[in-house]
Amino acid sequence: MREISAQQLNEYLQVAAPAPLLLDVREPWEYQICHIEGAQLMPMQQISQTHKTLDPQQEIVVICHHGRRSLQVGNYLERAGFTRIVNLTGGIDAWAHDVDRSMATY
Repeated sequence: MREISAQQLNEYLQVAAPAPLLLDVREPWEYQICHIEGAQLMPMQQISQTHKTLDPQQEIVVICHHGRRSLQVGNYLERAGFTRIVNLTGGIDAWAHDVDRSMATY
Protein backbone atom coordinates (compact mmCIF):
# COMPACT_ATOMS: atom_id res chain seq x y z
CA MET A 1 0.00 0.00 0.00
CA ARG A 2 1.29 3.40 -0.91
CA GLU A 3 0.81 6.42 1.29
CA ILE A 4 0.21 9.94 0.09
CA SER A 5 0.11 13.28 1.89
CA ALA A 6 -2.76 15.72 1.54
CA GLN A 7 -0.59 18.08 -0.55
CA GLN A 8 0.50 15.24 -2.84
CA LEU A 9 -3.08 14.03 -3.26
CA ASN A 10 -4.28 17.53 -4.12
CA GLU A 11 -1.63 17.82 -6.84
CA TYR A 12 -2.30 14.29 -8.09
CA LEU A 13 -6.06 14.84 -8.39
CA GLN A 14 -5.41 17.74 -10.75
CA VAL A 15 -3.62 15.53 -13.28
CA ALA A 16 -4.78 11.94 -12.67
CA ALA A 17 -6.64 10.38 -15.55
CA PRO A 18 -8.65 8.48 -14.71
CA ALA A 19 -9.10 9.92 -11.26
CA PRO A 20 -8.80 7.48 -8.36
CA LEU A 21 -11.79 6.56 -6.26
CA LEU A 22 -11.75 8.58 -3.04
CA LEU A 23 -13.11 6.12 -0.49
CA ASP A 24 -14.11 7.80 2.76
CA VAL A 25 -14.38 5.20 5.51
CA ARG A 26 -15.55 7.49 8.31
CA GLU A 27 -19.02 7.47 9.84
CA PRO A 28 -21.88 9.35 8.13
CA TRP A 29 -21.92 12.06 10.82
CA GLU A 30 -18.21 12.72 10.18
CA TYR A 31 -18.75 12.84 6.43
CA GLN A 32 -21.54 15.40 6.92
CA ILE A 33 -19.16 17.72 8.78
CA CYS A 34 -16.58 17.68 5.99
CA HIS A 35 -15.41 15.60 3.06
CA ILE A 36 -13.36 15.90 -0.09
CA GLU A 37 -15.48 16.70 -3.12
CA GLY A 38 -16.42 13.52 -4.96
CA ALA A 39 -15.49 11.14 -2.14
CA GLN A 40 -17.66 8.03 -1.77
CA LEU A 41 -18.76 7.22 1.77
CA MET A 42 -18.33 3.58 2.82
CA PRO A 43 -18.02 3.38 6.62
CA MET A 44 -15.31 1.10 7.95
CA GLN A 45 -17.78 -1.13 9.78
CA GLN A 46 -19.53 -1.92 6.47
CA ILE A 47 -16.43 -2.64 4.36
CA SER A 48 -16.61 -6.42 4.76
CA GLN A 49 -20.09 -6.37 3.20
CA THR A 50 -19.70 -3.53 0.69
CA HIS A 51 -16.17 -3.86 -0.72
CA LYS A 52 -17.45 -6.29 -3.35
CA THR A 53 -19.14 -3.36 -5.11
CA LEU A 54 -15.70 -1.84 -5.78
CA ASP A 55 -13.41 -2.57 -8.72
CA PRO A 56 -10.30 -4.36 -7.37
CA GLN A 57 -8.22 -2.97 -10.25
CA GLN A 58 -9.19 0.68 -9.73
CA GLU A 59 -6.86 2.97 -7.85
CA ILE A 60 -8.49 3.71 -4.49
CA VAL A 61 -7.41 6.41 -2.06
CA VAL A 62 -8.72 5.50 1.39
CA ILE A 63 -9.59 8.42 3.68
CA CYS A 64 -10.52 8.72 7.35
CA HIS A 65 -10.08 11.35 10.07
CA HIS A 66 -6.36 10.96 10.83
CA GLY A 67 -5.23 8.01 8.69
CA ARG A 68 -5.51 5.09 11.12
CA ARG A 69 -8.85 3.62 10.06
CA SER A 70 -7.99 4.14 6.41
CA LEU A 71 -4.75 2.20 6.91
CA GLN A 72 -6.70 -0.69 8.43
CA VAL A 73 -9.25 -0.63 5.59
CA GLY A 74 -6.46 -0.44 3.02
CA ASN A 75 -4.82 -3.52 4.51
CA TYR A 76 -8.18 -5.32 4.48
CA LEU A 77 -8.75 -4.41 0.83
CA GLU A 78 -5.29 -5.63 -0.13
CA ARG A 79 -5.95 -8.97 1.58
CA ALA A 80 -9.20 -9.11 -0.43
CA GLY A 81 -7.26 -8.81 -3.70
CA PHE A 82 -7.25 -5.08 -4.37
CA THR A 83 -3.97 -4.07 -5.98
CA ARG A 84 -3.94 -0.25 -6.14
CA ILE A 85 -4.62 1.02 -2.62
CA VAL A 86 -3.34 4.36 -1.36
CA ASN A 87 -3.70 5.66 2.20
CA LEU A 88 -4.15 9.39 2.83
CA THR A 89 -1.71 10.05 5.67
CA GLY A 90 -3.12 12.46 8.22
CA GLY A 91 -6.60 11.91 6.80
CA ILE A 92 -9.22 14.58 6.27
CA ASP A 93 -7.68 16.53 9.14
CA ALA A 94 -4.46 16.98 7.15
CA TRP A 95 -6.51 17.92 4.08
CA ALA A 96 -8.30 20.64 6.07
CA HIS A 97 -5.04 22.02 7.46
CA ASP A 98 -2.81 21.68 4.38
CA VAL A 99 -5.12 21.97 1.36
CA ASP A 100 -8.56 23.43 2.15
CA ARG A 101 -8.33 25.68 5.19
CA SER A 102 -11.99 26.67 4.80
CA MET A 103 -13.03 23.08 5.51
CA ALA A 104 -14.71 22.41 8.86
CA THR A 105 -12.69 20.36 11.33
CA TYR A 106 -13.63 18.28 14.34
